[in-house]
Amino acid sequence: MSKIPSLSIVIGGAASGKSSFAEHLVITQNTPRIYIATAQAFDAEMSDKIARHQRQRDGADWQTIEAPLDLIGALSKAPPEATVLIDCITLWLSNLILAERNVDTEADALLTALQTSRSNIVIVTNEVGLGIVPDNALARRFREVQGRLNIRLAQQADLVVSVTAGLPLVLKGSLS
Repeated sequence: MSKIPSLSIVIGGAASGKSSFAEHLVITQNTPRIYIATAQAFDAEMSDKIARHQRQRDGADWQTIEAPLDLIGALSKAPPEATVLIDCITLWLSNLILAERNVDTEADALLTALQTSRSNIVIVTNEVGLGIVPDNALARRFREVQGRLNIRLAQQADLVVSVTAGLPLVLKGSLS
């Protein structure tokens, strides 16, 4: 695979294969690899999922930075020669909402940090607009905020890939 652009977005539904695909993109770059993890384990199911993701990266020379809230700070630590994988924006956004942080301010800061970063960055995010309308205000707010952030990320990115059932579909840019 050829060199990826400075910002790539991998979007898909839950358990679609998007993280595995994003990891593959990063590994093919033959650069130092930084994995910025945004997940927090609030229950056993999430602990298992985090452990599964860690096993996928085992032995692949990843430097992992845990950043459930301070994504911009974690991103600023990446050296220019590294390829950074942020997995995932969806959990970061959930963390911000649950911490009652100003989501719009944080999203603006993230987009600025992405523009100014000298590292190549691959972002994993969930497509949340294809399901039913959530039955509660918090879930509807999250879906709206996530959808708007996905649009802004896709506008800024040079490569956007949708992954469904493990199959990548390029929406913007090129993988070759």
